[in-house]
Amino acid sequence: MNQTLPEFAELIQPVRSNSTAKSDQARRLAISWTLRVASIVLCLFLWQAASTQGWHWIIQFQNVPAPTEVVQATEQIIQSPKVLGHVVNSVRRIFIGFSLAAVLAIGLGLLIGRFRVASYALLAPLEILRPIPAVAWIPLAILMFTTAEGSMIYITFVGAFFPILLNTVHGVQNLDGRLIVASRTLGAGPVAVFREVILPGALPAIVTGLSIGMGTSWFSLVTAEMISGQFGIGYFTWESYTLQNYPDIVVGMIAIGVLGMISSWLIRLVGNWCMPWHRLGANTV
Repeated sequence: MNQTLPEFAELIQPVRSNSTAKSDQARRLAISWTLRVASIVLCLFLWQAASTQGWHWIIQFQNVPAPTEVVQATEQIIQSPKVLGHVVNSVRRIFIGFSLAAVLAIGLGLLIGRFRVASYALLAPLEILRPIPAVAWIPLAILMFTTAEGSMIYITFVGAFFPILLNTVHGVQNLDGRLIVASRTLGAGPVAVFREVILPGALPAIVTGLSIGMGTSWFSLVTAEMISGQFGIGYFTWESYTLQNYPDIVVGMIAIGVLGMISSWLIRLVGNWCMPWHRLGANTV
């Protein structure tokens, strides 16, 4: 009987350690969500106080709608049939422009990062175009495309293209060269090296670039919709300003933020699904 006690202790020790790890993880999750909710509540409280009390330090808040007014405006806007049209148009433009940018930028980034000839031939003109903000392309986009829809999609494309491209290039160039040499030593061909070593190694940087590109594409789209759009959240926000419906301006801004957050979250979700080794490493820390 005494000889079996140590064996029994060894058997229950992993169970205790696993349960402890799960409880620690649950506690950290609860703390993180508590802090997130508390920060949002604090921001709303300060916003309400600044608007109702008319704070006027560096920024004057007397003309800024309070959260209660924004809630009332949101209830009225949701009942309007035009809301769905604005959201659908903006999401469609983002999807088309961002998808085209992702395909082209990832493909060019892999080539530029892997082959010196492609880097010498393509990187110089792209670096000249990169500092030009997407907003500066709006007049030229209007001249290049026969429809306002095409110009807005192009502006969204430009906003997403360069962050994805640069992160892909850096992800390939920062890959440990010893991994490529080892794969070649084991008999892997160029296609296998590219598929099994380079692409998985650069994938974390690519996902980061996609997440950043999504944010810049929303910024670019909203600006384009304010200038040349007739439907979309950006157009709705600017129209609310011209009509002096100030609570609707905040509703449009919040809608942009929520849609951008959801888009970035979907990218990270797909990225984690494509990188199970990365997710496993994060869970074991």
